[in-house]
Amino acid sequence: MRPQITGTILPVLEIGLDPGEMVISAPGELAWMTPNVRMNTTTATAGASGLWGAFTRAVSGGGLFMTEFTADGGPGGVAFTPKIPGQIVPVDVQPSRGFLIHRHGFLCATQGVQLSTALQRSLGAGVFGGEGFILQHLSGACQAWVALGGEIVTNDLQAGETLLVHPGHVGMFEDSVRFDITTISGIKNALFGGDGIFLVQLTGPGRVWLQTMTLPNLAQSLAPYLANASGATPTQTVEAGAAGAILSGIFGTNR
Repeated sequence: MRPQITGTILPVLEIGLDPGEMVISAPGELAWMTPNVRMNTTTATAGASGLWGAFTRAVSGGGLFMTEFTADGGPGGVAFTPKIPGQIVPVDVQPSRGFLIHRHGFLCATQGVQLSTALQRSLGAGVFGGEGFILQHLSGACQAWVALGGEIVTNDLQAGETLLVHPGHVGMFEDSVRFDITTISGIKNALFGGDGIFLVQLTGPGRVWLQTMTLPNLAQSLAPYLANASGATPTQTVEAGAAGAILSGIFGTNR
């Protein structure tokens, strides 16, 4: 297997496959492939947590299916690209070293990957476009590639060392890191600070990868330039979404 990452903020991962070699991805990640690569979309891919892993992913909204790409009858190649500008991070997954990654982070992996939902928490319908805060557990024994948004900042936390992070900027961290959901202190900070009311508390030991671009922030930046069929101005729509996020987070309701 011959992986190669090309590009900077709009990268592509190209993987050369020898006959019989397989790479597994979530549906919708394919960019291109050679004609002799065989696709097989299934709920029970080899080593991909089987039916239980597929069920937990589906319940959390992460999707029921996975796709296998196998070189058939000779060498082949397949390529994957992230959905937003950012970077592709290769990770070496071992039974003693797994990772928790953001919902849209999994790009692809070799055989032996296990992917399941580690956490699903509602933080208000407007915070993540109605998705809530979802982390996937990437484990097993494989080579995997994770897509993170924007630039990447890494932190190596020592035992007991803590970092507070806005949920959208949590890209990936080793599963030795303990995480908790906490709230921003002070009612004025929560209501008028513009940063929401929740933070993720990450406590070492372990490495943390933070991402500078998030899908909600990107959507909010584009909102003033998009037409709205409801008749409300884009600015009003964004303001209503922010207010709904705060109220939903306080009262625990979903819109």
